[in-house]
Amino acid sequence: MRRALLITGLFLLVAACGGEGEGESGIEVIDVSGPLDASALEFMLSSIEEAAVNGQVLAVFQINSPAVLDAGALVALEQTLDSPPLPVSAWVGPAPASADGGIGQVVLDLEHAAISPGSEIDLLPTIAGEEPPVLDHPITVEETGLAIEPSLRQYLQDLDGETFDTAAGLVTVETLVPFEDGVTLKPVTFRQPGPATRFWRLAATPEAAFFFLVVGLTIASFEFFAIGPGVAAGVAAVSLLLAGWGIVTLPVRWWAFAVALLGWALLTAAYQKGGVIVLTIIGAVMLQVAGMAFVEGSGQIDPRWYLVLPSVLAVLFFFLLAMPTVQRARFSTRTIGRDVLIGERGVAVDAFDPDGVVEIRGARWRATAHREAGLTAGSEILVSGVDGMFLEVEPATGPAKTDN
Repeated sequence: MRRALLITGLFLLVAACGGEGEGESGIEVIDVSGPLDASALEFMLSSIEEAAVNGQVLAVFQINSPAVLDAGALVALEQTLDSPPLPVSAWVGPAPASADGGIGQVVLDLEHAAISPGSEIDLLPTIAGEEPPVLDHPITVEETGLAIEPSLRQYLQDLDGETFDTAAGLVTVETLVPFEDGVTLKPVTFRQPGPATRFWRLAATPEAAFFFLVVGLTIASFEFFAIGPGVAAGVAAVSLLLAGWGIVTLPVRWWAFAVALLGWALLTAAYQKGGVIVLTIIGAVMLQVAGMAFVEGSGQIDPRWYLVLPSVLAVLFFFLLAMPTVQRARFSTRTIGRDVLIGERGVAVDAFDPDGVVEIRGARWRATAHREAGLTAGSEILVSGVDGMFLEVEPATGPAKTDN
């Protein structure tokens, strides 16, 4: 009994200490990196509001971003920063970092901001995909007029005693607290996007969006030829969902998107016909060209060929090696090979128009027939030949083939 009371007392003491620590005001560092789509900008805005609700004395953006992708969300952020609920600052770093486009203008408009040596700001275009002026160039550290701070910790220390204009009026920030041997920073909380925001931002770069598109389409082709949905179908669905987000978020060139679809279609046709090398090469080249021109990045987020190439190689691996291997493993048996199926009888699994699926000796195969054959589910069929990855079939007539 005494032991139980002791454990309970210790638990209550720890809980009380933890609650007291949570109520202590401190500094909120909001980590902002990568291209800023709508979800990232909304995260920045909500983080400011939550920092104010939690009683933080200061919110600081730690920025390393090459572009802004959403004009509406940028305007909403700028409006909040015109009269913020608490003091807000920004630090561009650690070097080499950048704050390009609209987020660079946000940094320059803040009352207090700093940049690390070796970092830069490029204001135009404000939104990626817009045409920049001919004379546009990145602003060097000296040209920004910002304070030069090599580290975030040093910058936070230097903000002690600075005055900020907020929605509640002028506020003097205290970032340091004394202790017996001197002073130290108030508690610093680093805030990053949650799982949902990070999930959508997986496709916020041109190379990633292209990867999810071509890989999703390829896995969908695999499921079609493999006959029947499986785990790969779920992977294809998630990949295409992310690709869709990237396509509507990034400044995609629609002609490049069409070329990517055509390249995938040629690779699919080449595989269906048993591996036509000419179609395979043309399809692969079209995918590489489409990937390199996939996004109009205006110099901020232009696709890089060496990051596009792995996606194309992955697609070729699926079509040339993985898909044929898996299909043979799934549809062949120890006693049945495609070469000996000619003359075999089977049953149509579904209606042919003109392609369909047949079942022969317990194994299912992709097959094709003349449109006039009129094959429906349950029709008896006879294998008359092999066309690439397809069996050629016709309505069965006469006696069945017998084994010798």
